[in-house]
Amino acid sequence: MQEIPHIPVLYNEVLEAFKNINDGFIIDCTTGYAGHSSGLLKQNSNIKLICNDQDDEALEFSKNRLKEFENRVQFNKGNFKNVISEFESYDIKGILADIGVSSLQLDKLERGFSFNSLSLDMRMDQNQILDAATVVNSYSQTDLEKILKEYGEVREYKKIASLIVSNRPFYSSKELADFLYKKMPKGKIHPATLVFQAIRIEVNDELGVLEKLFDSIEKAKFKNCIVAIISFHSLEDRIVKNYFKKWSQNCICPDGVFRCECGNNHALGKIITKKPIIPTQNEIKQNPRSRSSKLRIFKFD
Repeated sequence: MQEIPHIPVLYNEVLEAFKNINDGFIIDCTTGYAGHSSGLLKQNSNIKLICNDQDDEALEFSKNRLKEFENRVQFNKGNFKNVISEFESYDIKGILADIGVSSLQLDKLERGFSFNSLSLDMRMDQNQILDAATVVNSYSQTDLEKILKEYGEVREYKKIASLIVSNRPFYSSKELADFLYKKMPKGKIHPATLVFQAIRIEVNDELGVLEKLFDSIEKAKFKNCIVAIISFHSLEDRIVKNYFKKWSQNCICPDGVFRCECGNNHALGKIITKKPIIPTQNEIKQNPRSRSSKLRIFKFD
């Protein structure tokens, strides 16, 4: 029996979101170690699941873990920005995306996500060319400032970009994290946390692929489909919130129009979660990595 190396966040809340789906397919856009997938297959005995991930190691693990359900599971390797278009012709009744970095990636030091990693990688798909070493060691100071400000919301982005440029090359995430720890003021979180977030988002184009996922869902027009998205920082959550708001609006007239002229019937469905669902204190105690997670749910008509 495989040791399960990952605790899925908001597990019970995700199962609750999909509990009334009795047929068709659910797409798990970010299968990871199949924590949510396994629960859904057990709970929803008549559904089939499309398990998507861009990480070969995650897919291999999940294939073994879900062996008992193999006649109900279809595996797909790829970035989640493409998965909806690949299965657009299927009877899709649910879409789940847990868009945080998986424990597989965080815990394996060779992947470069950890402050203790001896590599400087951070690629979720190890077949892609751009990695963290390229960003840190070859980006211009102006470009580093931009990603630190926009993707990390780093207050001292100019100073940190200058320090990195003046002291590079860096050969490992540990070397970079230790350097930032010495140079930056200490607070509640490790001084390198937001810098690493910014670099990781740049390497994997995380915000861009999330927007592409939403655009593809909107284009697909699945009927009676539940969409549940778990995000882990404010930049992701803002995108989720804005798309759900857009999809729920009846009136799409431009601002400033005195009277509605669009027909006031453009809503694609309704927002199920007026406020995001967050983990309980008990879950945070059991799994500290869940503390920043937020679940938002939308239902298409």
